[in-house]
Amino acid sequence: MINRIKKIFNTKDKKALLENFVSLSALQLIGMLLPLISLPYILRVIGFEKYGVIVFSASLIAYFTALTDFSFRITATRDVALNRDSPKKLNIIYSKVLTIKTLFLLLSWLLIAIAVFFYPPFWENKEIYFYTSLLLLGYVLFPEWFFQGIEKMRYITYLNLGIKLFFTLCVFIFIKKESDFWIYPLLQSAGYIGAGLVGQYVLVKKYKLKFILLPYKTIVKSIKVNSPIFINQFVPTLYNNTSTFVLGILGTAKLVGIYQAILTVVNLIVTLIEILSRVFFPFLNRRKDAFQWYKKMMLITISVMILGVLVFNKLIFWYLNVSYDNAFWILLILSAGLFGYTLYNIFGLNYFIVNRQDKLVMKNTLIFSLLGFFITIPMIKYFTIFGSAISLSLVRCLIGFNLFFKWLKNDNKQNL
Repeated sequence: MINRIKKIFNTKDKKALLENFVSLSALQLIGMLLPLISLPYILRVIGFEKYGVIVFSASLIAYFTALTDFSFRITATRDVALNRDSPKKLNIIYSKVLTIKTLFLLLSWLLIAIAVFFYPPFWENKEIYFYTSLLLLGYVLFPEWFFQGIEKMRYITYLNLGIKLFFTLCVFIFIKKESDFWIYPLLQSAGYIGAGLVGQYVLVKKYKLKFILLPYKTIVKSIKVNSPIFINQFVPTLYNNTSTFVLGILGTAKLVGIYQAILTVVNLIVTLIEILSRVFFPFLNRRKDAFQWYKKMMLITISVMILGVLVFNKLIFWYLNVSYDNAFWILLILSAGLFGYTLYNIFGLNYFIVNRQDKLVMKNTLIFSLLGFFITIPMIKYFTIFGSAISLSLVRCLIGFNLFFKWLKNDNKQNL
């Protein structure tokens, strides 16, 4: 086994993977712990109800986060990884990404303004929605796709760490009473915009990237080419984010706050899985023979993580000041969905998309995401917070396991 691993990873590969793993895991773990330091303080100062309002506004903006990204986190990363030694092509990729992201940012702000203006519950907290929507500008500016493509992920880590450190310190300094809850989304947006500006400065100064005006036809063609993966990346919000969004409409702000507090713990594991997936994505594009080793490593990792969260559930709920009677069952249901989410990253992103079978992954994600969207509303209507957890985890498992079975069928054909 050891000899096989040595054959897969040469010295240069090991160095790059190790650096990227440290950058996107060890250091980012610190970045993930910082919000956990401030969250109990926030829940005690502003309460679950006001926190629920903030989460509800963030769930609306999350739909537009996927729109403004327009799958560049995958497609642009892949393009950069394949053209990293061509300055001319990198300038074209950079200009294309920035242009299309800006167009979708303006469209997103327009749609958000219309929704807030015409829906009274949104209008009551219009300042919260305005401050939260500024996050989109930070996401547009932040060149995560470039740093991931050139496999210099330490920049992503340093900037994300800077965001979270700035945000955590400011939370304790500026939020002192319940009425200060509007400062929370403003601080979040300010941190991401700052990181985005620094990221753009690095691209221009260190990597000498230049923005060039591209022909209209080039922009339109790029949008068409990216559409399959965009759909694949966007439609999961129809079940992933809708579980929180619909709970805010049909339930109470307090329930949203409790659900999000528990989901935050689960999302830490989601982040860790994404870190590993993103570390290996550029590498697996170059070394497809490493997939089997990567698959085993991911399955072992997620099993240990789920077990750890469930074993230490009482300590987690004590720390977050969550006294909800059914908190453990919500955590258990959400944890089950993590296995499906991991299978999607293994077989969807790092196998089928690596092998350019984008439409297969898109079709799989689209079918089950739409199913999740339609079952989420009745599930939450009749089971409230349980409905949110069940619908989210069920769809994650359906998407992940279906891709696993497709891979298994494909693998059996190749071995015949």
